[in-house]
Amino acid sequence: MRQIVELQQQLVPDLLDVMKKRYSILHRVMLSDLIGRRTLASALSMTERMLRAETDFLKSQGLLEIHSAGMRISDSGKLLLEQLEPFYKTMFGLSELEETIRTHYGLSQVVIVAGDSEVSAQTKRELGRACSQILVKVMRPNDVVAVTGGTTIAQVSNQLASSSELKTNWFVPARGGLGESLDYQANTIASMMAKRTGAQYRLLHVPDHLGEEAFASIMNEPNIREIVDVIRSARIVVHGIGDAMVMARRRRLDRAIIDAMEAEGALAESFGFYFDRKGAVVHKMQTVGLRLEDIVKTEVVIGVAGGKSKGEAIAAIMRFGHNDVLVTDEAAALEMVALIEQEKN
Repeated sequence: MRQIVELQQQLVPDLLDVMKKRYSILHRVMLSDLIGRRTLASALSMTERMLRAETDFLKSQGLLEIHSAGMRISDSGKLLLEQLEPFYKTMFGLSELEETIRTHYGLSQVVIVAGDSEVSAQTKRELGRACSQILVKVMRPNDVVAVTGGTTIAQVSNQLASSSELKTNWFVPARGGLGESLDYQANTIASMMAKRTGAQYRLLHVPDHLGEEAFASIMNEPNIREIVDVIRSARIVVHGIGDAMVMARRRRLDRAIIDAMEAEGALAESFGFYFDRKGAVVHKMQTVGLRLEDIVKTEVVIGVAGGKSKGEAIAAIMRFGHNDVLVTDEAAALEMVALIEQEKN
């Protein structure tokens, strides 16, 4: 496909420019659900006159629906975007980035979306959409899916949809709650995913961080023990990836613990565990839910995270070596490839 793109670029360079422009318009409308022409023109840095000509053409092709309240992508438009995605990724060099990262870390699949989710809400939504599509594809009847919390996993929940109800599937939180906005807690996300797909869910109402005595006491509770057993039976885990120091402060860890982790080179956080740049665990929290040994045995582990500043943290989690699928954005992927090149030199 890359050769075809290069030949087209030489023969009819304007064709690719027009394709990119129209793809970008359809893609932005799809992510926005319903959007006005002025807002869309501003988001794409186009004049309203130029945009009107393009949207009128897309409407005439049956790809856009234009209403008084704004424009919406049609079912035909969604299908076209889906069919064009591999070609689009080749045009922007994303396919090559995906393969470089996949082979280096021994992953089964890498999906990269264009942009930087740290500075673009649209890119973060696209991260969620890409991850939700993968999740639906890998799910089987009776699967238990464990999910962590965070803003990126919340986007996965927001974008999740299934053509048929997943009545025999269960969504569960990967561990106890984190002291942050309710919308971003694993319990909330698990319940929303279940409701959006017609699946079932279980919740875990315990604090995220426990002392030894409190942990032992809670784990002796039959109801807690039962839900923990369900969580640890998950065939699929969907998790975010955070900066170690940022997550440590959000969890209000003692200053002495944070200093010790920093001294040990803690770079990334996931599942309540803190990893150095080589993927080794340097600190773990006493949490109710998934343990490291459970993650190692999980059949499908999907990591989703993006943003230029997270490139190194994502690479550290991939070096841990127990992820199967990575969904990230272009900004983080470029940082990861730069690290790969440094390792080779």
